[in-house]
Amino acid sequence: MGVTLTNVSKSFGPVGVVHDVSLDIPTGDFAVFVGPSGCGKSTLLRMIAGLEDTTAGTISIEGRDVTDVEPAKREVAMVFQSYALYPHLTVFENMGFSLSLKKTPKSRIKDMVHEAARILHLEEHLDKRPSQLSGGQRQRVAIGRAIVRQPKVFLFDEPLSNLDAELRVQMRLELARLHKQIGATMIYVTHDQVEAMTLADRIFVLKNGKLQQAGKPLELYDNPGNQFVGGFIGSPAMNFLPGRALGRQDGLLRIGLESLDAHLLAKVATELSEGTSVKVGLRPEHLRPVEGGFNASVEMEEDLGGVSYLHARLADGRMIVVETRGRRESLDGRTVSLGADPGDVLVFAEDGGRLR
Repeated sequence: MGVTLTNVSKSFGPVGVVHDVSLDIPTGDFAVFVGPSGCGKSTLLRMIAGLEDTTAGTISIEGRDVTDVEPAKREVAMVFQSYALYPHLTVFENMGFSLSLKKTPKSRIKDMVHEAARILHLEEHLDKRPSQLSGGQRQRVAIGRAIVRQPKVFLFDEPLSNLDAELRVQMRLELARLHKQIGATMIYVTHDQVEAMTLADRIFVLKNGKLQQAGKPLELYDNPGNQFVGGFIGSPAMNFLPGRALGRQDGLLRIGLESLDAHLLAKVATELSEGTSVKVGLRPEHLRPVEGGFNASVEMEEDLGGVSYLHARLADGRMIVVETRGRRESLDGRTVSLGADPGDVLVFAEDGGRLR
């Protein structure tokens, strides 16, 4: 049940923006569509809402085919990037507006709005107008307006983009708490993979209108299916180095790092011809000082207290990021020899596919 998309595509004239996407979101899940700008994630959300027609495929909500159903009858509520509040109405009036249009009894509107205000900690702001509220409070009003409609599915289109960094963190926590409290199916669109990792039960990674991979946040982090997902999920981003297969050593794949006069071992079962070009993926936290590794000159050090990020240049001119924890002595300007455990070395083919 929940939300199911089957072979969904969308074209604007001759230009295709969503290509044959199939996915299933169980009832009550918090799903996040993530990807770079222009990947089709917002278009996909608008198709679920009924704000965009579907060129091909079907969309089902709780087992009902809604592909050709008008938006008002899909039992969904959408929260946009812009708050879209009526400036001349109070918070109470904004939150209850859709119920008023449906001729809902005033006593029922009052009960539903006050319940939503309680959930969102807006009780003391019900008589205020949007101009008297902070950005975070306005966004909570927009969410409250969706809650009172009691939809089967909540749709969020980059709702935190207009907030400053501190408010974004606060609102992420609010949304996570809200999801646990009301237990509704929520679909959230963002280009911020940190938001995706912290909010999602399941992440759907999109690129150029195609679904690249779906899974739980840590599944995607630990086992990306391709180079794009590996590079997109994680902050700081994964480091990529070019290499060539050099045969096997003690059952492990031996990879020569081009231009670095060094090699790494990787737990890869795929048999590769010697000399085959590959890309090596190394997360910043998996790089560590070793003897006989590859050298990197630290050009800048970001010390954040418990964690530090070293921005280092390799002999071939490439920059990499190394994460260290619990270290107090500075490595700025020094050269370090780096390596990684075989189980932490990810290997990708030239076409970007993961080699396992």
